[in-house]
Amino acid sequence: MIRFEAVTVTYADADQPALRDVDLAIPEGELVVVIGRTGAGKSTLLKAINGLVPHFTGGTLAGRVTVDGRDTRLFPPRELADVVGYVGQDPLAGFVTDSVEEELAYAMESLGIAPDVMRRRVEDILDSLGLVQLRHRSLPSLSSGEQQRVAIGSVLTAGARVLVLDEPTSALDPPAAEDVLASLTRLVHDLGVTVVAAEHRLERVVQYADRIVQVGADGRVHDSTPAKAMEQSTVAPPVVELGRLVKWQPLPLSVRDARRAADGLRARLASMTPPADAPAPTREPVVSVQNLHDHYDEVIALRGVDLAVRPGEIVALMGRNGAGKSSLIKVLCGADSAGISLETEEKSDAHYYRWVATAGQYNGFFNAVLPRYPSACGICLERGKPQLFRVRQRFFDIMGIKAPLVTDGILLPWQVEETRGTIFIMAHGRSAAFDKNDGQMMRVLADFAAMAVRHRQQQDALLQQAKAAAAAAMAGKLAHHINNPLQSLINIAYLAAEGQSNHSAKTLGQELSADLRRLSDVVTESLAFPADRPRQN
Repeated sequence: MIRFEAVTVTYADADQPALRDVDLAIPEGELVVVIGRTGAGKSTLLKAINGLVPHFTGGTLAGRVTVDGRDTRLFPPRELADVVGYVGQDPLAGFVTDSVEEELAYAMESLGIAPDVMRRRVEDILDSLGLVQLRHRSLPSLSSGEQQRVAIGSVLTAGARVLVLDEPTSALDPPAAEDVLASLTRLVHDLGVTVVAAEHRLERVVQYADRIVQVGADGRVHDSTPAKAMEQSTVAPPVVELGRLVKWQPLPLSVRDARRAADGLRARLASMTPPADAPAPTREPVVSVQNLHDHYDEVIALRGVDLAVRPGEIVALMGRNGAGKSSLIKVLCGADSAGISLETEEKSDAHYYRWVATAGQYNGFFNAVLPRYPSACGICLERGKPQLFRVRQRFFDIMGIKAPLVTDGILLPWQVEETRGTIFIMAHGRSAAFDKNDGQMMRVLADFAAMAVRHRQQQDALLQQAKAAAAAAMAGKLAHHINNPLQSLINIAYLAAEGQSNHSAKTLGQELSADLRRLSDVVTESLAFPADRPRQN
């Protein structure tokens, strides 16, 4: 099903190849887990399967990668979509619709699947991945774990025979991860789907794997059975590390295996005295939260949270997907809301600034247009430095946007070439308008804004190139088609002028008229728009 033949991938300006001399064959119906240290090249290996490497990422691919007989050098990702489904590390970046149900159906609509089949598949995936209650929710309002399940579900509905997953359970709690892995296992065992997944949380997946593919620091790849791979792998789940420590043979790959081998270890530990608990810290808290509430649109994320964290403490934040863990962390870090605005191209007084990216509580602000005056954006750009401001509910009511009752915010100016705008972040009641954390966030968001502006400029340039190429192609086609009738006209006219034609004036006129009509038809046909051309019976 999948074959790598002497594959080496090198990115521009890289010191060494990301993958080096990879020879690998993955048959149909296997669940293969790709492991390796961060940055070793796992994602590169996965993206080579569906053609993202090198068609999207750039760089040089030497050798050959084939999927179901298709060479990925010759078939771009869009032409492999009916064979390979890919889910990346950031599911939100890959969504193309607004709601859960629409996202699950999108790939099938693109492939032209019948509506009754689409409906059945969507319902099956909603049930199997526990998404029934989320079917009408907007995708940005979901927790990271919920977004991951939707992304996996959108690939499953398309019916691909190869699933490529980059850390599919990274944002899932244990029950949700078990559900996803159980679904993947059923696809492998019952339908013969080939699954290739990169994972750091090996304790979740290693017992399900048919094979382990390890990517080394030098970019070389080795594959073997899970048991053999875990004997020498530098990356291993905790249960395998325990087995190595107490020298169990064979090494356990699951908690169940470890329990069976743990009788001797239990006896040794029973005679030992556990260390005393460390005294609780008594110093003043470095983080203090009292009666904290937070929400996204109609969804309550946090309700009456009280928390105190003292110096030296290690705090584990636990909870199911969507419980509010990420929301609490974002509030503590001051990163729960942010946005980017830029000047519109028309720059009219009524439509001068447009919010092109928003996050957190300001998702409703996306694509909102603000006037030039009065505008905090305008003041910020004119002064050329960060501005602290407060916006009350009345402003959001006028804009028709749901947002907090009172907002303390910081606007930061930015400019890339001729395009400029502002970056918004929450101030959280601080009296200082700018600090180190704000500066770090500003740089990240400014890089994002610059990337977006340059991408748009590149797209415009490519569009102009495409138009010029299309015009040249049409001119070439026109010249090719009119050459014969035009040459015939020239020949007839030349012979008549030299007195060498054996035809009468009437016959000569008829021939010229016929060739002129034929030439006129060719020109009309070549220049006509597709919708104007007559249908061929």
